[in-house]
Amino acid sequence: MSRPVRIEFPGAHYHVTSKGSRDQNVFIDDIDRTAFLKIVETVVVKFGWLVHSYVLMESHYHLVVECPQANLSKGMRQLNGVYTQHYNRRHGQEGPLFQGRFKSILFEAKGYLLRLCRYVELNPVRVGVSAAPHKYRWSSFKAAVGLVKTPGWLHTETRLGLFEDSADSPQQYRDYVMAGVGAKSPLEHRSAQVLLGSTQFVNEMQPILQGEKLAKRGPKKVGRRRSLPALFKNIQDKSRVDRNELICQAHLKHSYTLMEIGEALGLHYTTVSKVISQQTRLGLRAAGQ
Repeated sequence: MSRPVRIEFPGAHYHVTSKGSRDQNVFIDDIDRTAFLKIVETVVVKFGWLVHSYVLMESHYHLVVECPQANLSKGMRQLNGVYTQHYNRRHGQEGPLFQGRFKSILFEAKGYLLRLCRYVELNPVRVGVSAAPHKYRWSSFKAAVGLVKTPGWLHTETRLGLFEDSADSPQQYRDYVMAGVGAKSPLEHRSAQVLLGSTQFVNEMQPILQGEKLAKRGPKKVGRRRSLPALFKNIQDKSRVDRNELICQAHLKHSYTLMEIGEALGLHYTTVSKVISQQTRLGLRAAGQ
């Protein structure tokens, strides 16, 4: 049976997991876990990832990742490769550490981002190694709810921006996670092993798994698409509200990537992502997140 095609495009969201070869532990102690997170940070800086959520278990890890530059595979090669070098050097081991290639599920952020962040952070509770998510050190949960300082490479703004009261969003997210203890996995709704989203999303991605080129499925580039300089003309004279509206238009209507918009405005792509998430959170909540 052939492996599913890895679908990559700017702004794609993934649930990623990688486990030890022959189910061996890939994290022996906190030194290993700390080293792994430092490598995650280097990958975020080099490849421009947005890491929304993570958890480190003994024999595997989970990440919820957004890739503004369509480079999941390149980033994962560095992440697993560099960590394997650390592990083998430190523990006197040779050869592959992880089992085959990493597994990824392409998901639709609308409807599934919050659910997958919760699923990942509840993993220690689900398998019985922690009584509650806030008692487990090696996940993104404590940072998301304000119990510890958020690392610079961890992106919590998008998920917290989906709650109505921004000032109280960490507590609302904590309540949301606790309400999910014992809930069914959102991964049960995936299609063709690697897709998770609405019927429309799955129907758009399904042909790619069957060999159709991604370029045929992506947004059609029309000759009259407004250029970013034209779209952001005299942007310095506009209000913050008007600027944010133009950012959303550039991304949602004209299909410019977060990186392209950020470069045009002199903003970091994480700032662009935060603006877009704030503008669209009402629609996301209406969709049932």
